[in-house]
Amino acid sequence: MEKQPKPFGKEDNEFFSPHLTKLQKYRKIFFLLLGFIAFNLFVWGTLYYTIVLQSGKNDGVTKNTENNFSDLNKIEAKTEESGVAPTPFPFQEMTIPYLSSREYRSSLGDLNQSVENSSYTGYLTSYDSDGFKINGFLTTPKGNMPDDGWPAIVFVHGYIPPNSYKTLENYSAYVDFLAKNEFVVFKIDLRGHAESEGEAGGSYYSGDYIIDTLNARAALKNSNFVNPEKIGLWGHSMAGNVVSRAMGADSQIPAVAIWAGAVYTYEDFSDFRIQDSSYQPPAQDSEVRNKREELFQIHGNFDKNSQFWKQVPVTNYLNNIKGAISIHHAVDDAVVSIEYSRNFKQLLDESGVENELIEYSNGGHNISGNSFNQAMQNTVDFFKKHLN
Repeated sequence: MEKQPKPFGKEDNEFFSPHLTKLQKYRKIFFLLLGFIAFNLFVWGTLYYTIVLQSGKNDGVTKNTENNFSDLNKIEAKTEESGVAPTPFPFQEMTIPYLSSREYRSSLGDLNQSVENSSYTGYLTSYDSDGFKINGFLTTPKGNMPDDGWPAIVFVHGYIPPNSYKTLENYSAYVDFLAKNEFVVFKIDLRGHAESEGEAGGSYYSGDYIIDTLNARAALKNSNFVNPEKIGLWGHSMAGNVVSRAMGADSQIPAVAIWAGAVYTYEDFSDFRIQDSSYQPPAQDSEVRNKREELFQIHGNFDKNSQFWKQVPVTNYLNNIKGAISIHHAVDDAVVSIEYSRNFKQLLDESGVENELIEYSNGGHNISGNSFNQAMQNTVDFFKKHLN
């Protein structure tokens, strides 16, 4: 017959064994309690992390998603102080910091002679701007080239309906006057104009034209007949915004001339508007129209307190400018108010940027008629002073 087990009692419990000393019993009890406490801490710690901390983490992700653009302020402030390239964000390519941080590399294409006179030879040529073939009209002076190359001017046209723009017709008198004064002149056809590739995106809500302008300057620097240290910019009307922002992005530009320029602070756009009856808005289904609507959906209309919009106007980066600016404007300009130029000059004066504002009693938006020759000569004198 199988022996039955004894009922469990104190003598069978190792903690009450008569063979253990009191010290050994207390030690075993102590380690038992310590293990019990450690086990409970592990269980409750795991539960707390799972429920509370993870919940808070998820809340943080949600808040970051909702406030993706409101956090731009802190990010940009830190990157501005440190000089580190900012984290990409929508429409960053419009901003002066972006335009300043990127590189511009290009070169001139084949020079196809189209004009020649006693003062200069004119060529049709092209250059690359972010993968687009941009065309232009280039003039080179006759006579002996200086040892370090000719001074040059990138000539940026104002608004003309892209499908009406003509390379050799528009601004021909302006280019001729400059070219006869021993400057290389490169009048570029901004993207989307004439035969230039790409879509005409406008100057105020895009960085495209500034990029085209700075790539044109890079192409001239890489030529063997231009002094790379003496390349200025000339801009009319909307191109006043283009060349001034280009100058804010590239502190090495020595001289910029602006005729009847518009939209510097972007607040002035709301104050004075532009009365251009030739303006043709982008088609409803165009990429430009869609991008502009997306811009306003994300960043809203211009707001001087917006961290995004603060980075767009050149007037917030006047400390970047080392060169000189010459502004020309007719008092009777019915398209672009002369107040744009007067306000811009005041800001330039306050910032210590070398500048001049020359007002003409007549001449309209193109400073034509009796004022044309005087305005052109003033422009030539300015470039000779700062590019020679």
